[in-house]
Amino acid sequence: MRIVLDAMGGDNAPEAIVKGALLAIEAFENLTITLVGDETKIKPYLTSSERINIIHTTTVITADDEPVKAVRRKKDASLVLMANEVKEKRADACISAGNTGALMSAGLFQVGRIKGIERPALSPTLPTIDQRGFVLLDVGANVEAKPKHLLQYGIMGSIYAEKVRGVNKPRVGLLNVGTEEGKGTELTKEAFLLLKEAPINFVGNIEARDLLLGVCDVVVTDGFSGNIALKTVEGTAMSMFKMIKATFMSSLKTKLAAAVLKKDLKGLKDQLDYAEYGGAALFGLQAPVVKAHGSSNARAIFSAIKQTMTMVEHNVTDTIALTVKSMNEQEAAE
Repeated sequence: MRIVLDAMGGDNAPEAIVKGALLAIEAFENLTITLVGDETKIKPYLTSSERINIIHTTTVITADDEPVKAVRRKKDASLVLMANEVKEKRADACISAGNTGALMSAGLFQVGRIKGIERPALSPTLPTIDQRGFVLLDVGANVEAKPKHLLQYGIMGSIYAEKVRGVNKPRVGLLNVGTEEGKGTELTKEAFLLLKEAPINFVGNIEARDLLLGVCDVVVTDGFSGNIALKTVEGTAMSMFKMIKATFMSSLKTKLAAAVLKKDLKGLKDQLDYAEYGGAALFGLQAPVVKAHGSSNARAIFSAIKQTMTMVEHNVTDTIALTVKSMNEQEAAE
């Protein structure tokens, strides 16, 4: 299997990218990795070149660049060259921890959309109390959406949850302001009816307060609401740990308690660690494109590579394409 990585994308690039790639090469014998970026900055961290290739470029798309313009103008940027490797069939999938908007643009321009999918969706996996996790889509690929887009998100998320996360008959829920049918905006009302008739295990509306309780395996929403939900969850988790840390460091008594509970607290933190869940898949493209967290460390990059490999192995892209094609043909026949 051939995976290509943007070695210069992310807060900890290229060190975290290279070290994550080395972990993956050690773990998976059938894997070949191509790193795209500045060779002089990559090589100091590359302790082994076994099954690892480098495409040299010094051009980088930064977080401050306007995504579409950057992708069109910086054709030799590491992120663009990475996507081009997939386009030219020299790689099966790609991963970047860099500019999210630029990755989406490169995915659309270079890799291309699956026929029948109108809007790709950015889809991370978030933790739940029961440690099963859930897929949330969309979290920002498209701020505005139509009911048909939410239907396609539900189908793509369900296929991913089943094929990659190993969930039998994934429960798909629609993020809404209430659980009753008929709640919400015209968008959610129409999307509810479409999802109800789709070939998925649709369980109805769910509220944001129940997201981490494990009430469903896939949560569907528009990119605006999804991005707010994602950042609220991330921000709440970070704030809670800061408050807990401050409490335990407030006196000698609490410091002694912290020492006793150190292992348990670390376990709790690990349950909420994005590094364990890989990256956010950009569903709806003709090959797997994965956005790793901007602050990814080597372990997070390794998890993203493992996740991407599973997507390739289980033909997630082809399954989505066939399912959407079948639905469109059925709709046309009716």
